[in-house]
Amino acid sequence: MGDLSLVKGIGPKSEVLLHKLNIYTIEDLVTHYPFRYDVLKRGSIQDTEEGGHIVIDGKVESVPILLRFKGGLNKMNFRLVTASGVVGVSIFNRAFMKSHLLIGTGVTVIGKLDKQKNVITASDIKLGMLSNQVKIEPIYHCTNGLSNKNISNYINMALLQFGREIRDDIPEHIASNYHFSNKKTALNILHNPPTLEKLKEATIRLKYEELFSFMFKINYLKERNRHNRSGWSKEVDFSKIESFLKQLPFELTMDQRKAAQEILDDMNATSRMNRLLQGDVGSGKTVVAFIAMYASFLGGYQSALMAPTEILATQHYYNLKQLLQEYDIEIALLTGSVSKREKQQIYKGLADGTIHMVIGTHALIQEEVVYQNLGLVITDEQHRFGVNQRANLTNKGREPDILYMSATPIPRTYALTIYGDMDISTIKERPKGRMPIKTFVKTTKDMKDVLTLMLEELKQQHQIYVIAPLIEDNENSDLTTVYELRDKMNLAFGSKYHIDLVHGKMRAEAKEYVMQEFVQNKVNILISTTVIEVGVDVPNATMMVIFDANRFGLSTLHQLRGRVGRGTVASSCILISDQDTKRLQIMETVDDGFAISEEDFKLRGHGDLFGTKQSGDMTFKIADLRQDYKILLQAKKDSKMYLLDKSFDNDDVKKRLIEDVNYKK
Repeated sequence: MGDLSLVKGIGPKSEVLLHKLNIYTIEDLVTHYPFRYDVLKRGSIQDTEEGGHIVIDGKVESVPILLRFKGGLNKMNFRLVTASGVVGVSIFNRAFMKSHLLIGTGVTVIGKLDKQKNVITASDIKLGMLSNQVKIEPIYHCTNGLSNKNISNYINMALLQFGREIRDDIPEHIASNYHFSNKKTALNILHNPPTLEKLKEATIRLKYEELFSFMFKINYLKERNRHNRSGWSKEVDFSKIESFLKQLPFELTMDQRKAAQEILDDMNATSRMNRLLQGDVGSGKTVVAFIAMYASFLGGYQSALMAPTEILATQHYYNLKQLLQEYDIEIALLTGSVSKREKQQIYKGLADGTIHMVIGTHALIQEEVVYQNLGLVITDEQHRFGVNQRANLTNKGREPDILYMSATPIPRTYALTIYGDMDISTIKERPKGRMPIKTFVKTTKDMKDVLTLMLEELKQQHQIYVIAPLIEDNENSDLTTVYELRDKMNLAFGSKYHIDLVHGKMRAEAKEYVMQEFVQNKVNILISTTVIEVGVDVPNATMMVIFDANRFGLSTLHQLRGRVGRGTVASSCILISDQDTKRLQIMETVDDGFAISEEDFKLRGHGDLFGTKQSGDMTFKIADLRQDYKILLQAKKDSKMYLLDKSFDNDDVKKRLIEDVNYKK
C-alpha cells in the first residue's frame, strides 16, 4: 500500500517510533488493531456510591491550580460544572494538560468520587465531552514518545488518504452472501466504533477475512501437494539406520521411534513427504530429524535443515557433527556471519555434491545457493517461518521431502485444521534421565525469598534466565521492562555476577553475541523477553524467573520453562505475579505441553500459544483460534469451494492469494 512517510503528520521521528511497534507500511498501520476498548458510560454524582468509580463530563469552571512536590511529582486541582452539579477534580502528574484546561473547555473525567469532599480523584482526563450516553474508545499498544492519541490520529489519516487502496481478500460473492461491509468501512468502524453492535459486526468481518485468507493458502498448498506428490524413493537401508541407532549415546523413546519410522516410510515412498513433527519441549525432535538426514544421505541425496536463529543453527550443526563423527559425511554451517570466502566454498560444495548436509538460517534459501541433489528439507520451529514460506526451500530441489518441526504442541482438532496440508507425527514422551522442573508461583511480596533462591543457584555456579514481558515503558502499562529488571538485578547481584540482556528489537548480531556469551557461561544472569523461548540448550542454566507471569499464556510459560532442565541438574521455574495466580498454579502440577495447550485453549484461546507475536503464519492479528473456531471452519469450507471452482480462476482475489504463496522472497 505504500510507505508510512506518505501519511500526513508522520515525520521521520514518528516513523522510527512506529517501527518499534512493527509498523512499517500503511497496511501495517491500519491493521494495528486496538488490544482493548474503554467503554465510557456517563454517570452522575447522585447515583454514584461513596468511593465509587465514575465517568462524568462537563466544562472546566476554574483555572487549574498546579502543586509541585519533591521527586518531580505534581498535582492539579480544578472545578468542573456537570449536569449533576459542580464537583472538584484532582489529578496527579498531568501538568502537561494545564494549558489545555481553559475555562469553558469540555472534558470527560474518569476516577473515584469522594462524596463527602465532593471531589473526584481522577485516573484520566480526556478532552471533549461524551457525545452520546456511551463512548467506545480504542486502546492501542504504544511506545515511549507515541501516545494512544498519536496512533489513533495516524490510523485515521491513513484511512482517509488511502482507504480505497486497502487490499480486500474476501471475494465479492462471499461478502455479499454474508452481508459484509467493505474493508475500508470495517476498519473505520473498528478504529472509531459508533456502537458495540457495529463494532461486533466489523470485528467478525475482519476475523473472517484473516481466516479465509489463511485457510485458502492452506487448501491451495494441500491441493498442490496432492497433484504434485511425485517424489523420489530414497530407498532407505533400514539395517544401516538400525546400526546408527545402536551407536547413539542414548536410547530412543517409543514416541521417537514411531515418529522416525513414519518419516522413513514417507521417504521410502515414491510420493513426496510433507510432514509436521510436533513435540513437547525437550522431547527429542532434533535427533529424529538427524535420523532423517542420515537416511537421505544413505539414499544418495543432500539434506538441509533451516533454523530460525543463527545460534540455534550453530547448536544443531555441532550436535549433528558429534553424532556423525565416525561417518564419512561432509556437513556445513551456512549463516549470515559465515565469511564470504567460506560461503563461496559452501556454495561450491552444495553445487557439486561434496557437501552432503547443510544447516543454517534463511541463508539456505538465498538465490546463489544451488544444490546438486537436494532430497530432504527440514525447517525447525516452522510456525516462525510463515505459511507463505512453506514452499520456498522446496524449489531448491527436485521435489524434495519436507519435514517441519515445532516445539509448540497444539490440540489435535486444531492441528488437523491449521496444518491441513501436512501429515502429523507427535512426540510426547521425554527422553530418559531428564529431571522434572519444579515450578513455584510467587507474589511480589516474596521477592526476598526469590532473590535468596537465585543467590543459591549462582553460588553453585549455575546460570539464570530472568524474563520480562516488555522491552520498554508503555503509557498504558505498569508491566516490568527488561531495563527495570537489569537495574534491579544489578542492585542485587551486579557486584559479584555478570548480568546482560537480550530482546527482540536488538540487532541480530548483538542478540547473537549476548546469547553466545551466555552459552559460554560468561553471563551469569540473562534478562530477556520471550525472544529466548525458542533458544539454545544451556545445560548449566538451572533457574527461570518470569515477572508478570499472568501476562503470558500457559503454553508460552511452558516453552520458557523448557529452557532450563536441559542437563542432569535439578532445575526450577519461578512465576511472579500478584494476579491470576489460580490459573498459574496449573503450571505447578502439570508439565505435559499437550495438556497445557488444551488448558490454554479453554482459558484464553490461542493467545500466546505460539509465543509473543513476532513472525510466522500463526500470529493472527485479530482472529483467535479457539474463540473463532466456528468462523475458522466456515472459512475453511468457503475457501476450499472458492479454490476448486474454476469459474473464479480469473478473480483478482484468487490470483492475489495464490501469488502470495508462490512469491519467492
